[in-house]
Amino acid sequence: MPFFIKTEQFNEKARKIDIKMKRDLINEHKQWVSNLSLLGHIIYSGYLINYKKEPGGGGLMILKAESFSMAKKVIETDPMILSGLVSWQLNEWIYVSGKNLF
Repeated sequence: MPFFIKTEQFNEKARKIDIKMKRDLINEHKQWVSNLSLLGHIIYSGYLINYKKEPGGGGLMILKAESFSMAKKVIETDPMILSGLVSWQLNEWIYVSGKNLF
């Protein structure tokens, strides 16, 4: 079963909301990921930081799914996407080389 990578960035709309709303949304997203894991999905999620260890680089999610359309269907239920506060992209990841972590 292939892996899919979702990347995302907060958009202009997100820059205009207060930090509490962002934190609430992030907590909702974390719960969503936990629920997917409990349902048996193979999923890894996190955020990106710069060399100074400052957040703001966006988010990255790895999801195992049967097909692109199945991965997209799952990803489109993400509270971060449903909120309309992120721009996102989904791609299938083609493993080529390196130590197999999965």
